[in-house]
Amino acid sequence: MKKQLFVMAACGAALMGAGELKAQDATAVVVEETTVLTTSEVSCKDHYAPRSWRDNWYIQLGAGIRSPFVENNPSDKSRRMTAQYNLAVGRWFSPYLGFRFSGYYGSMHWNEGVTGHARTANLNVDFMWDMFNSCHGYNPNRVFSMIPYIGLGSTFVWRYRPEDAGNVYAMGHHKRNNWMFPVSAGLQFRFRASEYVDFFAEGRAMLYGDNFNNTVDDRPMDIDISATGGIIIHFTGSKMKEKYNPCDYIQALNQANAQVNDLRGALAATTAALAAAEAQLPCPEPVTVAEEVQSTVVLPTVRFKINSAYVSSEEMVNIYNIAEFMKANPDTKIVVRGYADKDTGSSAYNLKLSERRAQAVADILTGDYGISEGRLILEAAGSDSQPLALIDISEPTRQEAI
Repeated sequence: MKKQLFVMAACGAALMGAGELKAQDATAVVVEETTVLTTSEVSCKDHYAPRSWRDNWYIQLGAGIRSPFVENNPSDKSRRMTAQYNLAVGRWFSPYLGFRFSGYYGSMHWNEGVTGHARTANLNVDFMWDMFNSCHGYNPNRVFSMIPYIGLGSTFVWRYRPEDAGNVYAMGHHKRNNWMFPVSAGLQFRFRASEYVDFFAEGRAMLYGDNFNNTVDDRPMDIDISATGGIIIHFTGSKMKEKYNPCDYIQALNQANAQVNDLRGALAATTAALAAAEAQLPCPEPVTVAEEVQSTVVLPTVRFKINSAYVSSEEMVNIYNIAEFMKANPDTKIVVRGYADKDTGSSAYNLKLSERRAQAVADILTGDYGISEGRLILEAAGSDSQPLALIDISEPTRQEAI
């Protein structure tokens, strides 16, 4: 995975090429650069995420018991427990946060001198937090997890029996059915059986207005307490498929910069040896020759994640450096060329992806830094063509950057 991501970082970059710098009456110019290490500004931490929107979905099946806390007969403190059934569908979009749509169905009993009955159906949207991954780091093989959650939902209560059960204490109007909108909170304990199967046990408290049992009396709020257990099935596995560590790229780029500087040193030594050899030749008659300067400038790389054309905050500094170069050279035009990883996706798809990457870089240059669109030439290389070296010398009038 680390190798794939680095190939994507190097080959999926938007490559910048400069063109048409005009000057005369000079010899070849070698541009020197100083490599500056910036690892101290980057958090060397592994980041995990699903590879696509299809990953990390799950279905939850469960059953349990419930007991409503409503207006009870003071002479009868017993609770009436009934069965409850649960079905939920959810997704973890990071190792720490997720959501689910959770439905409950069952009947409830309560005591008001006589035993009241009703049936309920409930649908909640729950926002879930994996406490252990957040506090102790992501571990895809962790056996036990503790997951608090909060939820918003809608509950329909019908078939109140008897309809006047609340008349023992209440003076309110009794309806045949009820729509209510509870808020809830709970805690889930999850036990890993395999990458695709978990077992769970959870407790939940739903908070209602005072008429949950069709009676308004005594307490200002009714509470429905439930305990549920069952099985969770992960459709594509529970592990996060994407792993990214910015320090991996920094180390590789520093090695590439070191190789570039070694080549520059070898070029300087060769130039000096050639000059010394030419100095020993007989001096010819002076001839004035006008030459066009062909200067090579290495511009920064803009790296992208696999199957993405989004420019991350870490890469914005590279686009800033490109914009500063263009402001300092107002007559320069550059080629914004996008690439895609040849080991991922089809050629047709990668061509479109490389177009979007080149366009994303161009949009930031024009929109955020005021670079004229006429100075940008967009090219899409797709995945059929891959860069073979840090500096492309096949077109000497253009400037390329990795």
